Amino acid sequence: MAKYDAVFFDLDGTLVDTAPDLAYALNQVLLEYNKSPLPLETIRPVASDGSPGLIKLAFGISAENPEYTSIQTRFIELYRHHINRESRLFDGMENVLQTIEKAGLKWGVITNKPAFLTDPLMQALKLSQRASCIVSGDTTANSKPHPDPMLFACNASAVKPENCLYIGDAQRDIEAGNIVNMDTLIAHYGYLKSTDQPETWQAKATIYKPEEILNWI
Repeated sequence: MAKYDAVFFDLDGTLVDTAPDLAYALNQVLLEYNKSPLPLETIRPVASDGSPGLIKLAFGISAENPEYTSIQTRFIELYRHHINRESRLFDGMENVLQTIEKAGLKWGVITNKPAFLTDPLMQALKLSQRASCIVSGDTTANSKPHPDPMLFACNASAVKPENCLYIGDAQRDIEAGNIVNMDTLIAHYGYLKSTDQPETWQAKATIYKPEEILNWI
């Protein structure tokens, strides 16, 4: 008998390795501003932080800077155009999804990525029709770590939070899952920073590769 009725995933850094395409778009903007591109390994730990974190990394500015909006607009434009250039499921994740599906369980995505980026990526990877729900950062009034997206996903999938497993690579993921009484796993293979302290996030456990999810379902 399955332990859970549904398994939910964060998107960037948990289900899909999107860092290469985010890095490509960011480096194209840097080149347009006559700045040197950054190595992927420098960008990867910030890939879950969206355009604000990536722009701060590359340009050292925040939203208050007069140049921020134009840089962000260009970055998003380039990323949308190259959203599926190299992005792929993490190694082993397809087997995890197939195992979940064969067990008759539901799976879905709960991400802070806005829908205008989430939806085309999920479609390009042929995941949209397989997921029981896709909850983006603007699907509900509040994004993670607020519990609203988690509860929306449960309602959309007709499951109770306490019967769900949520996997994410950021503290906000674990906080959001814990608030609604989901079991939570830290995807350590994702985009954790060297300054992160996942041992303090109060997750059920930490996993180091997607296949370890199978030990929980």
